[in-house]
Amino acid sequence: MRVTPRQPPQMTAIRDWPIWSLPRWLTGYVLTVISVDLVVVGIAASASVFSRRNLALFGLLMACTAVAVELTRKTSEDGSGASKDTQGVWELPVAILLPPFFALVSPIARIALTHWRVRRAPLYRRVFSCAAVGLSYGAASVTFHSLSALVARDSAGTLSHGTVWTLLVIVSALVKSVINKATVLTAAKGANPGANIRSAVFNGESLYHDASEICIGVLVTFGVAGNPLLALAALPVVTLLQRSLRHAKLVTDSRADPKTGLLNAATWDRESAVEVARAVRTQSPLAIAMVDIDKFKVINDTYGHLVGDQVLKEIANALNTLLRDYDLAGRFGGEEFSLLLPQTRAVDAFRIAERVRANIAGLSIIAPGATGGERVHVTVSIGVAALDSGSKRELSELVAAADAALYRAKAGGRDQVQMISTTRGLSAISGPGTGAASRGASDHPDTPSVFRRAQGS
Repeated sequence: MRVTPRQPPQMTAIRDWPIWSLPRWLTGYVLTVISVDLVVVGIAASASVFSRRNLALFGLLMACTAVAVELTRKTSEDGSGASKDTQGVWELPVAILLPPFFALVSPIARIALTHWRVRRAPLYRRVFSCAAVGLSYGAASVTFHSLSALVARDSAGTLSHGTVWTLLVIVSALVKSVINKATVLTAAKGANPGANIRSAVFNGESLYHDASEICIGVLVTFGVAGNPLLALAALPVVTLLQRSLRHAKLVTDSRADPKTGLLNAATWDRESAVEVARAVRTQSPLAIAMVDIDKFKVINDTYGHLVGDQVLKEIANALNTLLRDYDLAGRFGGEEFSLLLPQTRAVDAFRIAERVRANIAGLSIIAPGATGGERVHVTVSIGVAALDSGSKRELSELVAAADAALYRAKAGGRDQVQMISTTRGLSAISGPGTGAASRGASDHPDTPSVFRRAQGS
């Protein structure tokens, strides 16, 4: 009888680390960033001067970081594990006023304390964040010290010197921001290709926060350069800025559906009503589409509600990827989604809806558990109503027309797009099978007959 030697427990544990579940290239990317950071830290340590003054200033700024994390720990990180904090206002002075080694290791205290006191996360994420932020602050430190060597020292204390010094700090802070965003967002996009990174990071609120943090960081750096104890005076200001982030998040959450991240029904209805009124006023084309998941109850009953929730999220990601920036996508309720397509003619609206239908039909969603590895096939039916130029309709009429077209798509075999144009008789809709709903898209003179084609027919 052959006995297979048992592997040591620690080897099995290493094999089970979450990092190995990432795509292979992403695992390599994360490990590369961490390795580069370790090498750079070692090189910087050998070239740094660890004077008492440097160590005291570093300790003071790290203590301010720890106090700020503790004061704002209930608002520093949301349930998804994504953090948006303001502790960089003390890490920037470290990068500017101390040798690069201190800038490279400064994020360790903040991220470790966040992991311990705020929210636990996979360890590889925390280590990667330390490496990414450390490298970005190290780059900022090298940038400042390299450029400041070009400034004449005999002008110290003058207005021109102070102005140049401030500009160099701002440039260094921008270098940090660009490198950090590029490094982290590459990993975030790799982990979730369907995520809409641009809207999450480069929206007005996020950019305003980044600018505010840089400005406060520059002020703190300038103050600490003259009197290190002024760092303590910045604590209330940073706490207030962190709370303003919480307010912005609450505003965002009040508009979004918690399960999919799309607009909730009330917000979509309110913003769509404004768009419809604008289209009527300017005589611009516009379309509305209602998207319904086919046999969603069967998916929940067969695979469980967790898989059903995953289906909702994957469809939301697909909509964010396929639609234009100015389109409005919302979760209308249950398994139904609503789309508003401004500046869209009937022909183009159908093409967009068909592209959405085809993309969702090709999604690869794997059901875990006892039936693990089984692909969940998901299809949707879509009803579209187009507001032609010059028509005077309200949002409720368009939604009713799109819903009637959706009903016809369901009755016609599902996994297809049906469409209604508003040129004739939209107000005569009294229910499925009558009025405009029964005429079909082919009654519109500008609508090709393929609009009635069902998938697979």
